Amino acid sequence: MNLANKLTISRIILIPFILFFLLPLPFGKDTAFSGFILSAPGRIIALILFIVAALTDMFDGMYARKQGLTSNFGKLFDPIADKLLVLSVFVAFTALGRVSTYVIVILMAREFIVTGIRQIAADSGIVIAASWFGKIKTVFQIITLIALMFEPIIVQWIDRDQPFFGYGAPWTYACDILIAVTILLTILSGLDYWMKNKHLFVESVDV
Repeated sequence: MNLANKLTISRIILIPFILFFLLPLPFGKDTAFSGFILSAPGRIIALILFIVAALTDMFDGMYARKQGLTSNFGKLFDPIADKLLVLSVFVAFTALGRVSTYVIVILMAREFIVTGIRQIAADSGIVIAASWFGKIKTVFQIITLIALMFEPIIVQWIDRDQPFFGYGAPWTYACDILIAVTILLTILSGLDYWMKNKHLFVESVDV
């Protein structure tokens, strides 16, 4: 297994550790550890782990292009690793009450549709690599998640007093805008993917 594929696997392995330092324990939420997880230092650990995981996506792509490496494993599992990382952390923020469930539904619907088309293509011996539009969408999702992780750190360290306009305002406005743009890019990239590959779905239905 080449280094690029190892980096892809490492991204998947890091996911449970990110969630461990992002979400309080499901039992004993009043424990000291759960309090640490919700504090600024706990969020910094989660943020660092997430950034490391996100960087593996950049490095495995750079290494594969530099070495001229291409493999079906990389084409299939690199986007899967991206989806697992992004969706897991977005779901965590839904559990924390920061992100609406509607956001998760839109993100997951797009990924399920894309994965379904990929599976149809794979059954025909076709491997569809991630598009540039999809990569831009993923990069923007990662930026949004980094901002969401950094948000409570700002609120706790800089904006300690309850602001007049509610929790964390105006710091939270930037994240709200990022979430909205992320949803828009997710929908547009999904439509782009569908338009380019819908013939595979149509052909599978006609069989």
